Amino acid sequence: QVQLVESGGGLVQAGGSLRLSCAASGRLFSNYAMAWFRQAPGKEREFVAGIGWSGGSTFYADSVKGRFTMSRDNAKNTVYLQMNSLRPEDTAVYYCAATTLQRGGPRPANEFDYWGQGTQVKGEE
Repeated sequence: QVQLVESGGGLVQAGGSLRLSCAASGRLFSNYAMAWFRQAPGKEREFVAGIGWSGGSTFYADSVKGRFTMSRDNAKNTVYLQMNSLRPEDTAVYYCAATTLQRGGPRPANEFDYWGQGTQVKGEE
């Protein structure tokens, strides 16, 4: 089992930056592929970014490519999402997720077994 706790959300002006963190507890964190999803009010949860077990492969939704960067530190059992050039449309609750299923590309939420509680990000105009 893996428990995930997100932090780092907040209110930021358009064009600003935030860094989200997701701390994992449990064993064998490096066995898990990780991802960030987000859900805006009235919308479905959508894939934002994903990273393989070693951190060597990353994948992004088209809407965040070039602005967001996902990374992981297996020694600290933590993944990060650096968000730059934030836009009002990035406003959502951001969730961290984990799966033992390793594959590349954007992925559906139902491939992930473990989820954090979410952290709110709000981009102001």
